Amino acid sequence: MVTYSQITDAHQRLTEVVINTPVIESVSINKQLGGRVLFKVEALQRTGSFKFRGAYNKISQLAQNSDSGIVAYSSGNHAQGVALAASLFNLPATIIMPADSPRIKINNTKALGGEVILYDRYTQSREEIGQTLAQEGNLALVKPYDDLDIIAGQGTAGLEASHQLDKLGLKPDQVIVPCGGGGLIAGTSIAMHKHFPKAKIWAAEPEHYDDAKRSLAAGVRVSNNANQPSLCDSIVTPTPGELTFPIMQAHLEGGLVVSEEQVLQAMASCMQELKVVIEPGGCAGLAALFAGLLPTQNKTTLVILSGGNADPDILARSLKHK
Repeated sequence: MVTYSQITDAHQRLTEVVINTPVIESVSINKQLGGRVLFKVEALQRTGSFKFRGAYNKISQLAQNSDSGIVAYSSGNHAQGVALAASLFNLPATIIMPADSPRIKINNTKALGGEVILYDRYTQSREEIGQTLAQEGNLALVKPYDDLDIIAGQGTAGLEASHQLDKLGLKPDQVIVPCGGGGLIAGTSIAMHKHFPKAKIWAAEPEHYDDAKRSLAAGVRVSNNANQPSLCDSIVTPTPGELTFPIMQAHLEGGLVVSEEQVLQAMASCMQELKVVIEPGGCAGLAALFAGLLPTQNKTTLVILSGGNADPDILARSLKHK
């Protein structure tokens, strides 16, 4: 298990390099949902998502003991976080990305100095490719979520949010976090429950990729049966992580599953009401609220908006749903 002290240690490492992203709200959304909804906007983080937090926390420690390069696999947000963090320590980074990743994520990763290797997510294993490259090139493998330093780094988003809510004099009744492999929600839940032990924490997932919800219900990790494209590429994973799942079991109430139409509606609301661009997977939590999956009447809800790396064509599609 990751401890709260590991998250505060990560926070100290990150203080000078991360953006303390804002917590914002919308009068219109509050009125629509009948409660107070606060949004932690990690789309405004460096590289456009929370992933820089974990990547920097991990790579900063690797860099103390080795000058070997970095290899990672990612659908895009972890790729950008790793590329930037590695560049800050003058380490080369090779990133394995699905060929169907949003072009904005591939291009941004290259612009940040990462060498990108594309693979077919439906016929090839990124884990196997990553292990092979790490062994052959004597590279350090930086996993996207199933790593204690990564989880602790992602948890700093929850730590920041806790401090921000404290300053506002607010105690959240419930917290909703987009969930793929579980790094963000695992770290965030530890930090949030340290400050607000009564808050109920929920994972938000896309349809066909509800492995967290089904795993929590079953009490064991289960895998997705789906093998199809999803708009929510940033939170599409085969199963919860080995390290993240026990943390999820200890802290989460369950999972909330949203459709692509609901996600597109949430994206449009983020642009029009909050004035921020959020990618599909990043606004799964708001989509769950709009879908009525959790009661919000007279409650205080914190929603993590985890990333903002959305392709323009997806943004255009979302605006048709408002």
